[in-house]
Amino acid sequence: MSHKMKLNEGPFTAMKSGKKTIEVRLNDPKRQGLSVGDRIEFRKLPELKEKLEVHVISLETFNTFEAMYLAIPTQHFGDEGGSLSEMVEATYEIYSPRQEEKWGTLAIGVKLIKER
Repeated sequence: MSHKMKLNEGPFTAMKSGKKTIEVRLNDPKRQGLSVGDRIEFRKLPELKEKLEVHVISLETFNTFEAMYLAIPTQHFGDEGGSLSEMVEATYEIYSPRQEEKWGTLAIGVKLIKER
């Protein structure tokens, strides 16, 4: 199955370079439809002109972003800098603690599909 999602420029660039191998999302109904082996087409915000495609290689749920960031080495998120609290606060700029409490979180392991 194929899915479409949007990414901000920094995470998009990190994923395109192969540095980002885990995409962080809420485990909301849209993401609950993901399965290992699916494809995701990411479009770079804000223009949505540039895209990349990945295979989903793993899916792991967590109750909180903090639990996710404690369980998975930082380099998989494409950012080797920043403390745990900085990572959580940056995520709360995208998702609210209320959304996190309602849905939980999802670490989507991805592998870039090379363009031909």
